[in-house]
Amino acid sequence: MSKSKIKRSVIFPIIMLAYLAVMAWVGRDRLERGEYLYYFGIIGVGLVIILLLYLSLRKKEQLQQRREEEQYGTYEEEEDKEKEDNN
Repeated sequence: MSKSKIKRSVIFPIIMLAYLAVMAWVGRDRLERGEYLYYFGIIGVGLVIILLLYLSLRKKEQLQQRREEEQYGTYEEEEDKEKEDNN
């Protein structure tokens, strides 16, 4: 069994979401002053950037996994090969 490892495509966006939450808390005085468009606009842009970061990191990990599977094969292929060898 392999160890379950949290992927980079999950870790970085979570860190960025935490940072965005802190910055939203720090900037709440703009919300109190009535600058709704500025406050929520910045949060919205931040969320879009975090989403794009997640999608790009996930795509990169999928491509890397495909390259590794092409080079080394998968566990299913190994099991099928062992079954054929035993028969």
